Amino acid sequence: MNIVVIDGQGGKLGAQIVKTVCGQFVEHSLTAVGTNSIATAQMLKAGAVRCATGENAVKVACARADVIIGPIGIVIADSMLGEVTPNMALYVSQSHAKRLLIPMNMCDNIVVGIDSVSPKDMLSDVTQKLRVIADEIGRCTCS
Repeated sequence: MNIVVIDGQGGKLGAQIVKTVCGQFVEHSLTAVGTNSIATAQMLKAGAVRCATGENAVKVACARADVIIGPIGIVIADSMLGEVTPNMALYVSQSHAKRLLIPMNMCDNIVVGIDSVSPKDMLSDVTQKLRVIADEIGRCTCS
């Protein structure tokens, strides 16, 4: 399974995702893509081996992904203070991959109902859902 983690700004969430996924899904391929070099560097420090930065990296990674994980802003044009270009949001949205989007109330995008959910609980939910997706892909006999 090809897992793509996309993050921007300081890369803190992406780094947490990379640590979690690398620790629990070692048999799968992980690619970390930052919308900027700082985010990419943080995910690299967190354990990602395959890393890239920028719009074209998002395009290529999304085309090859089975699962895309990141903050909800990766599907919203001009989010993350403008780091997510309209094309980046389009590449993520039009990918055939499953998307695990983590709700974040930032940059004028408010997701209602998440105030009581901790980041730790959200990452735990990502792990559970990724395990279900991995099992589904493993059982798939079609090509």
